[in-house]
Amino acid sequence: MRYLLMIGGDDEAAANEGCGGWTERMEDRGVLRAAIGLRPKEEAVTVRVRGDEVLRTDGPFAETKEQIGGFGVIECADLDEAVEIAAAHPVAHRGLIEIRPVIETG
Repeated sequence: MRYLLMIGGDDEAAANEGCGGWTERMEDRGVLRAAIGLRPKEEAVTVRVRGDEVLRTDGPFAETKEQIGGFGVIECADLDEAVEIAAAHPVAHRGLIEIRPVIETG
């Protein structure tokens, strides 16, 4: 089963410091399908459409002290393995990792 790992935390936790070898370890283990880091929230743009009007707002989608700094896609046997993999990520020790099952299409 595939899971999306949303990697984030406060500004300090989400700083792009790399993953401390986590990416390489998960590639070697054969579970990592994708890893994508994100630019800072100050560079985000949020788009909403209301009626015929496109509303563009500079910044992230929600006012919050936490932000998503990157994503990973893993493929593993079950949620317990996904939790174990997420817990091994350095950001889990100072920020957060949200795990979501992926809807498979096709």
